[in-house]
Amino acid sequence: MNKLPLQKRVQILSMLCEGSSMRSISRVCDVSINTVSKLLVDAGEACSAFHYDHVRNVPSQRVQCDEIWSFCYSKQKNVADAKAAPYGAGNVWTWTALDPDHKLIVSWTVGDRDAETANWFIEDLKERLADSVQLTTDGHKVYLEAVAGAFSDRPVDYAMLVKLYGEAEGTEPERKYSPSDCKGTKKTPVRGNPDKKHISTSHVERSNLTMRMSMRRFTRLTNAFSKKIDNHCHALSLYFVWYNFCRIHKTLRVTPAMSEGLSDTVRDMEWIVSLIDARAPKPGRRGPYKKRNS
Repeated sequence: MNKLPLQKRVQILSMLCEGSSMRSISRVCDVSINTVSKLLVDAGEACSAFHYDHVRNVPSQRVQCDEIWSFCYSKQKNVADAKAAPYGAGNVWTWTALDPDHKLIVSWTVGDRDAETANWFIEDLKERLADSVQLTTDGHKVYLEAVAGAFSDRPVDYAMLVKLYGEAEGTEPERKYSPSDCKGTKKTPVRGNPDKKHISTSHVERSNLTMRMSMRRFTRLTNAFSKKIDNHCHALSLYFVWYNFCRIHKTLRVTPAMSEGLSDTVRDMEWIVSLIDARAPKPGRRGPYKKRNS
């Protein structure tokens, strides 16, 4: 089986995590688009398994949760008229849970912005935490039942931060590219005794902005959006392991995983390639084998 050189695979994976599209990577690295896609799938599967196994017993004291929107194949309003729309077409929401002190992405889930996905997300978050935490979410109502169900057997200091928005000002066409003005916030303790000065979602929202800038498929108003939901998830798996274990955070001077105590060194893309190789099937003997008579 032919295999790309190590440095070529490192270059492709690095470009995937730094905002390049798959076709631009294929041109720059002089490989086919299928090669880039295959490496993305292999990296996504390896990174997903690593995150599942190793981001455990996280000693966080505070966690912030948020959701970020994207779409697959076409926007939701166009799915009904799309030709051969695949499974997962339409709106895609990525739910993320961030430790604001150590910048670690503790948990993430891809799905709809509904109660079922919220339950999966909060349950997975709970299983990864070592102790009770102060949890802050936005005002999305599905969090209420999800937190109550997941933390029914564990204490949690939970609060919602509800942002109050005004109407967009002006009549110019470019106004639709600017968000509505935030007129204020409302901090609502829901359970336990959350510290009001730490009721915030600013850090996780900034983390989601970094994610949007670091993956081309999240860029707005382009044709670089995900065409397959599976590849969307593979790109996220690769990004979160790279962000947690390889990318040095400027305010921490170390990676989030090192700050959280989950790693003792800075990892790199060669390490991620080694995760891929460790999962690859061992090459077998080719063709029929006949014992020769001596």
